Amino acid sequence: MFLFIGIFFYACGVVPRDSAPSSGSGPGSVPVAASATVSGFDEVVQQLYGAHGEWEGTPYILGGNGINGVDCSSFTQIVFRDFFGEDLPRNTREQLQEGSGVRRNSILPGDLIFFRTDRGVLHVGIAIEDGDFLHASVSRGVMISNLSQNYWAGRYLGARRVL
Repeated sequence: MFLFIGIFFYACGVVPRDSAPSSGSGPGSVPVAASATVSGFDEVVQQLYGAHGEWEGTPYILGGNGINGVDCSSFTQIVFRDFFGEDLPRNTREQLQEGSGVRRNSILPGDLIFFRTDRGVLHVGIAIEDGDFLHASVSRGVMISNLSQNYWAGRYLGARRVL
């Protein structure tokens, strides 16, 4: 039981109430810098849709880190490694400290988007375009959702740019 609780806190992350984003500085895929050019954005979007195609429907499993089951922070870590050649920490709390802070109206493809889904529990996804983001959902596995959906809009915490 204690192992399960430990994995839960480690995986998608539990953060003290006063923690918030701070400003600061696929297989065979070529790393792409999201901030390079408009065509760079297009490549990031294509890579993310490719990741969605490979992972869509993969069930959410707390502590999971593979195609048979994955949690949100492991999913973002795998996508960034396999599709962009970027290393991210394993848990959401540590991912929240990566890169630089981004205002909600300035989110670009490839930005990490964070949510507070419950008291002290965090969730992370990856911005695609037009408010869509790719993530490992507890209810439906790997999927695309939109920031304007009531559930996500009310739980938005912040975004970070790491590409």
